[in-house]
Amino acid sequence: MKTIHTELGIDAPAATVWGLVSDLEGWQRWNPIMKGSGLVEPGTRPQITIAPPGRKPIEVRPKITHFVAGQEFRWRTGFPVAGLFRAEHGFRVVPESEGRCRFEQFEVMSGLLSGMIYARSGREIETGFQAMNRMLKREAERRARERG
Repeated sequence: MKTIHTELGIDAPAATVWGLVSDLEGWQRWNPIMKGSGLVEPGTRPQITIAPPGRKPIEVRPKITHFVAGQEFRWRTGFPVAGLFRAEHGFRVVPESEGRCRFEQFEVMSGLLSGMIYARSGREIETGFQAMNRMLKREAERRARERG
């Protein structure tokens, strides 16, 4: 198993951050790397387009495998052949105070090909997570200032 984990503090209420990250349709307003459509609910399969700069966009229809309203959701993708590759991607919002929270984005890769995929793409994936996290922070803090 290989894990990529990123996090950062955001000076905005957890509800504001959750509202942004769980609204897949709204991602395109603040996130040029990932676009989404569909609902974030257990068992659903939203459509996600990942477009890293300079790379061909990738479209996936992951299955939402874990959902705690206002706190966390995870989705799973992988190869059709069991045991080759599976990735579970998660988003977590952790309140730290009334106007501040921590946002975590992570991915756990497993299966026979996970080591190879991690070696080839792990650093790029982490860089993409960090870029998305910064864009989320910027948008959440902007909204918090407007409301505050």
